Amino acid sequence: MIRICFVCLGNICRSTMAEYVMKDLVKKEGLEKEFLIESRGTSADVGSDIHPGTKSMLDKNNIPYNKHIATQLEKSDYEKFDYFIGMDNYNVISMKRIFNNDEKIYKLLDFTKNSKEIDDPWYTHNFTITYDEINKGCKSLLDFIKK
Repeated sequence: MIRICFVCLGNICRSTMAEYVMKDLVKKEGLEKEFLIESRGTSADVGSDIHPGTKSMLDKNNIPYNKHIATQLEKSDYEKFDYFIGMDNYNVISMKRIFNNDEKIYKLLDFTKNSKEIDDPWYTHNFTITYDEINKGCKSLLDFIKK
């Protein structure tokens, strides 16, 4: 089983969007039984549902999602997952600090030809650009894993 944890700051926008986009891609490939896909945040702001802007983009693209409760990344998560996929440099730095290790840590767009940070739509209010980048990153990550 391949175990992926997507990580952003609050676990309500980018990481949850990536979680459900990846679950949808994996399901369409018939591989859902081979993957465990979850998401976490690096901040202590836990308990919130998915941001309405993220829900709107998932709905617009016919991607199913469930009730979500924002969860904070913890040191004990390191043994549960094979890949920790951050959205920006701050997420990567935070994960390295939490785990005191970087062997399983990546940025999502590192798997594409244009490695960069995915801007936080909490601040930019542009969920369309965030969705496009996450979709591209998830497709590239899935291709990487399948190879």
